Amino acid sequence: MLRQLTQQSACLLALGLFLTPQSWADHHGDSHALSLAELSEGEHRSAANIARNPSRHPVETLEFFGLEPNMTIIEILPSGGWYTEIIAPYVRDHGKFYAAHFSPNATTSYMPPNLRNFEAKLSGNPELYGRITTRHLNPPHEVVIAPAESADMALTFRNVHNWIMAGQEAEFFATFYAALKPGGILGVVEHRALPDAGMDVMRTSGYVTEAYVKQLAAEAGFEFVAASEINANPADPTVHPEGVWTLPPSYRLGDTDREKYATIGESDRMTLKFRKPE
Repeated sequence: MLRQLTQQSACLLALGLFLTPQSWADHHGDSHALSLAELSEGEHRSAANIARNPSRHPVETLEFFGLEPNMTIIEILPSGGWYTEIIAPYVRDHGKFYAAHFSPNATTSYMPPNLRNFEAKLSGNPELYGRITTRHLNPPHEVVIAPAESADMALTFRNVHNWIMAGQEAEFFATFYAALKPGGILGVVEHRALPDAGMDVMRTSGYVTEAYVKQLAAEAGFEFVAASEINANPADPTVHPEGVWTLPPSYRLGDTDREKYATIGESDRMTLKFRKPE
């Protein structure tokens, strides 16, 4: 369900227009916050990012997790900021946004440049992103991603498989638990492996079983709240020559069977909601 639009925003949408950074500035201080739907298709987003909305369902996903504009939010390893573009402006005036990004001290080669690109994105649009606080997440050395027990919600999108590959999944979940206040929500979206997939599959394919994510959360102290099929894709068999990266948008096989994988679409994904006990 779309949130009720202000009269001015409704007129803009009717004209086929979306909110630009300048129009965001014009709305700054207005008692009517921009909706998730408006932000998900705003002109501050690239055409390529908007084109992935039907596969990633950002509005439905964030509403399932219970995002509100007055919350303190941690986005865990936001990479290029696909979700940041929606969440950060949404909480800008009444909440707080922490980006728990890669460390400049990380030894994995792609991580420091990815962080620099993210920081350039933020500095290039201070009206939208100027209130973001960037913290570095690099267990076991850098794990303070927000003041202890201060955050209402921590969100991670398609990251758990990377932590499994690094053998650090328990450390990451413990970090989120420490940052969330009692009653705080952990939201997880992850590529979903077949239920009988073993650790060998999870360490190499990018797919993770739903049971293992629930186990990791429980071992960190979280309570399971609910699951949603918002991001499910029944057409994805989850077994591919190059793992999840065989599918769009990666297409690691190049033109080989590209039409086949395009027809499958993006991966089958679990969407899980956990709570830190009161």
